[in-house]
Amino acid sequence: MSELTSSGGAVPLETARLRLRRWRGEDLDGLAAVNAQPEVMRYIHDGRTLDRAATAERLAAYARHWDEHGFGLYAAELRETGELAGFTGLAVPTFLPEIMPAVEIGWRLGRAHWGRGLATEAARAVVAHARVTLGLRRLVSIHVVGNEASAGVMVKLGMAVERETVQPDTGRRVRVYAMDL
Repeated sequence: MSELTSSGGAVPLETARLRLRRWRGEDLDGLAAVNAQPEVMRYIHDGRTLDRAATAERLAAYARHWDEHGFGLYAAELRETGELAGFTGLAVPTFLPEIMPAVEIGWRLGRAHWGRGLATEAARAVVAHARVTLGLRRLVSIHVVGNEASAGVMVKLGMAVERETVQPDTGRRVRVYAMDL
């Protein structure tokens, strides 16, 4: 798998420290390393880590999402080194039917990249892109209750708690934040 992007592709977004771009085949090992970290995955879906094969399936799903919706999750690489730090971007949160229709902003960074403001930096670029380029009028963000680091990013973006509910497929309590653009 050498290229996961479609012919339409998205223009990369750049921040002071990050390049947000479409996924490439060579990102598999980097994302698999992120997804294998228990601390990183603790608040994701059911809390289990993902192996390389499951990560490959996710990457294929991310590419399909881009093709279907014209937006998606960006690979987040450090501009200085080219290292894959994780991802940030937009997705349709079908896993939580009660809030649909909606577009969610989300992020996931490897543990080595926590505490440096990278998630907020990347998410701010994606919010601006959603507003200006995509013309979206509203975004949500969802976190498992207890994930205060993600809640902090949501607040920094200007989001506010809209509701607390249960994710149907996992039974985990989640908080939904929202903001008008």
